[in-house]
Amino acid sequence: MTREELAHLLRAAAKITDDPGILVIGSQSILGTYSEQDLPEQAWMSIEADIAFLDDPDAHKADLVDGAIGELSPFHEMYAYYAQGVEVTTAVLPDGWRDRLVPFVSASAEPATAVCLEPHDLVVAKLVAMREKDRMFAVALLDAGLVSLETLHKRASMLSSTSPLQRRAITEWLTSMGRRSTR
Repeated sequence: MTREELAHLLRAAAKITDDPGILVIGSQSILGTYSEQDLPEQAWMSIEADIAFLDDPDAHKADLVDGAIGELSPFHEMYAYYAQGVEVTTAVLPDGWRDRLVPFVSASAEPATAVCLEPHDLVVAKLVAMREKDRMFAVALLDAGLVSLETLHKRASMLSSTSPLQRRAITEWLTSMGRRSTR
């Protein structure tokens, strides 16, 4: 997904819900910090953007997004990309993540005033899920030098809503990445 495609989704989501306060929480939130030209392909190749609303206590807005511009919608069929409406709590994030949000700056996104996860917070959230595609995403950003192993370790230690076992698994994975890069 390109920044322009994400801007299109954000603009549509804001109009559908009459709420410009959008949080991009999935992998495509990396486009708040970097353009697709600055990213390895694995970091932006998804055709889906996870969109949450900062004020959506009953997930009604997320449902509206899913119905109008979600997977298998006419929007998806027409443009070959889509939004998945999710809740802010979908991602498990390091403490203090709200203070590090990155604004998505694009006139094409108006009226949306969207924010994206800071790249290290995003990668740590991906490592909480620890699916193959999430590990590949993290490796791609590490290999490109777009995230710091040291900062990822610090953010992993800030995952107060995960178990010590889960934090240890993330830390061990990050440590193995550090050993891999020194070979």
